[in-house]
Parts: sequence; C-alpha cells; structure tokens
Amino acid sequence: MSQSVRSRLILTVLVVLLSSTVAISQELYCNVQVSAQKIQGSNREIFQSMQRDIYEFMNGMVWTDKLFSFSERIECNLLINLDEQLSADEFRGTIQIQLSRPVYNTTYESTVLNFVDNSFQFRYVEFQPIEFNPNSHTSNLSSVLAYYAYLFIGMDFDTYSPGGGTPYFQVAEKIVANAQNAPESGWKPYDGSRNRNRYWLIKNILDNQYSGAREFLYLYHLRGLDRMESDMAQARAEMYESLRGLQEVYRRRPDPFMYFVSIIIDAKADEIVNVFSQAFADEKNRVVQILTEIDPANEKKYLQILTPSG
Repeated sequence: MSQSVRSRLILTVLVVLLSSTVAISQELYCNVQVSAQKIQGSNREIFQSMQRDIYEFMNGMVWTDKLFSFSERIECNLLINLDEQLSADEFRGTIQIQLSRPVYNTTYESTVLNFVDNSFQFRYVEFQPIEFNPNSHTSNLSSVLAYYAYLFIGMDFDTYSPGGGTPYFQVAEKIVANAQNAPESGWKPYDGSRNRNRYWLIKNILDNQYSGAREFLYLYHLRGLDRMESDMAQARAEMYESLRGLQEVYRRRPDPFMYFVSIIIDAKADEIVNVFSQAFADEKNRVVQILTEIDPANEKKYLQILTPSG
C-alpha cells in the first residue's frame, strides 16, 4: 500500500471515529415517513420526493444557536399519513408526532411525546425547496414542520432543566401568531374539536398556570428516570412527587380541555405502569390514586400496577 493511500485511509478512519463527538449545528435526528396508500392513481414518485424533502428540512435546518454532537441530537419521528390529494399540489392528512429521550446510563429511550395532529393540509411542489421564515407564514407545510421542530427541542430541553425549553416554545408561539390568517386549520383558537390544536398546545405550555406540568417533565426525567440505575427507590420517590405536581395542575383546571396535560399523560402512561408495578404496596396505591384521578379514562390500565407481578 502506498504512503498516500495509507494516509487517506487513516484520515477516513479518524473522521469516522470523531464523527460522534464533533460539535454540529443540526439539533434533530428526525425520521420522516410519508404514507399515501389512500391516494390512488397518482404519481407515486412525488411522495418519495416529499418524504426526502421533509427529512432534509427537519434535519438540515439550524434551529437554535446551540451546538450538538451527533450523539446528542434529539431523536424524533414524523409519521405523515395522506388521506386526500385535493389538487396537483395540495394534500390533506394527519401527522403523528413522536419524541424520545435517552435515559442516563442505559440503552432505554423514554417516550416524551406521541400524539396525532389531525389538521394537516398543505401544498407541496416537487423540486421546489421548503422555505421557512420565522417572521412570516411562508407556507403551511413549512410552518407546521417548524412548529413541531421547536416543540421537539423545547420539550427535550424541559426534561433536562426547569423551564429550559421556554426560548424554543416562544418561537413556536410566534409561528402560531404568524399563521392566524392562514386558510388552513389548526392555528386558531376554535379550529378543531375541543380546543385540541396547535394554538392551544403552545398556549397551554407557556401559560404559568401549567408550569407544574413543565416541572413534571424535569422532575420525572432528570431526577427520576435518570436515577433508576443508581438508586431505584429514590428515583421512584422523585417520580411520585412529579406526579403529585401534575395532580395539582389538574385540580386547578385553568382550561377545561387540559390539552397539554393529556398529551403528557398519554405519552407516559405505559412507562409509569411499568415503573410502579415494582414499587412497594403503599407507593402503588398512592400512584394509582393520582393516575385514576387525572386520567380516569385509563383507570383499567393503571389498576394493573396493583396486580402482583409473576
């Protein structure tokens, strides 16, 4: 092997080894899937292009002024199901939002968000770049994608520090404000059913009456889950206290629809059942009491905590 070839090989290996630690600007590691099975008789290649362009938009944009290593990027998923093609370049469907967070000193990924936005109508022109301007509503596609990019970042930061996601939620709030005159739904107070839309979600998140829900994200993850490997009993105690804080938010009920709280509970319910199924009897009873109060629709699920294991 010649000296020049050997040098290039060594350089390539070094690049690969360093790639996981070099600081980069991209914050998201976002998997994107576009499903158009319900749309018949159309050019199928457009959906492949759509998936690729949305992937590049989410992962190629610089969303913050923070530096991330490859391993620190925020893992999330956008699952887009298209129901209708309204015209050559206009589509309607749903978008499922999923965010996960690594748990310290384990290989476990904890689900932070998992819900469906049913108000997703947009225009997409193949081979035309998706452009976003934080100061104006350029298109519904770019605004929805950017809104959820900042929601992902804000929620992730909230799990690591109290109120850490505020600057990113404020950008999402600005995106909502810019879209108030958009013809597509999901941005205005009375769009959708029971106030479950993008407007109310970001309003709830930034409302001080819901600060306890954001504190839950921090206490539950950083002081709870992240301690499970080193001190399981203390970790569960912290997670129980975080649930008590969520219960206080629920009891104040500043909004009859509790959209933000319901999204949190939906994402964490199965995990909470698994964690507290291994707790002491009195701890189990206290946790079940809280959960059945704030989420009575899933009482049957929470009662599984009381079932003896094995």
